[in-house]
Amino acid sequence: MDHMGVGESPFYLAREISLLDKKVSTVETAQNWGYWRNLYSSDIIYTVCIITMFSAKRLIGGLLDVVSNIDPSQFVPSAPPPARRPLTNYASANESDEDRQFRKVFQQLAGDDMEVSPNELMSVLNRILTKHADLKTDGFSIESCRSMVAIMDTDNSGKLGFTEFKYLWNNIKRWQAIYKTYDADHSGTIGASELPAAFKAAGFPLTDNLYQMIIRRYSDESGNMDFDNYIGCLVRLDAMCRAFKTLDKNSTGTVSVNIKEWLQLTMYS
Repeated sequence: MDHMGVGESPFYLAREISLLDKKVSTVETAQNWGYWRNLYSSDIIYTVCIITMFSAKRLIGGLLDVVSNIDPSQFVPSAPPPARRPLTNYASANESDEDRQFRKVFQQLAGDDMEVSPNELMSVLNRILTKHADLKTDGFSIESCRSMVAIMDTDNSGKLGFTEFKYLWNNIKRWQAIYKTYDADHSGTIGASELPAAFKAAGFPLTDNLYQMIIRRYSDESGNMDFDNYIGCLVRLDAMCRAFKTLDKNSTGTVSVNIKEWLQLTMYS
């Protein structure tokens, strides 16, 4: 069967079907109508399939365009978290006075197990946020805290030990300073126009298209990103860039992963 020509749009076919429908008056005509209806319906289905295929191809191509032309060597993620130390109540002789003080605070936060769970992390972060009226936020959700714990959880325990928590805490403090610096209008949020400079200062110069994707994912309808979404986005971006650099052993700008590695990277984060 020949498929319809370019000029015969589905609307044209629908009109022809309607006209034929009005002419059905006899059994013979009805039989002819069935033939033509099947013919036109097949062409319509074929056209819809072609349009769908082109739409899918266009969507995938658009996503590839977003992440193309990015030079991974320009990214400056934070150093990997140090290996977790054994759970002990004593401070290492090599620790500075600041580290010893931080360990005491951590012991109070973590409790007897000396580990911070997502719920405990959420409680700590939101308690601290109440002291910073200059940071606009709805508060850290349990889901965002689960994600942060998963990303920083080097031993897959589901919680953060002292070194993991200290590493996350230091990043949050550094990114908070950047957030306040690039909140040029002092609105308490990072606007769409402020975002590129803020992310570049954090070590992540991205393409305009990728910034637009991040804004759609982490910002509100006006394009403003509040503090908890900003931190959640940077924690994930930092972790994914560190993972990429670890896998890109020859610094070629490309990596190859199997399905198991891909799922481990994407599902527990």
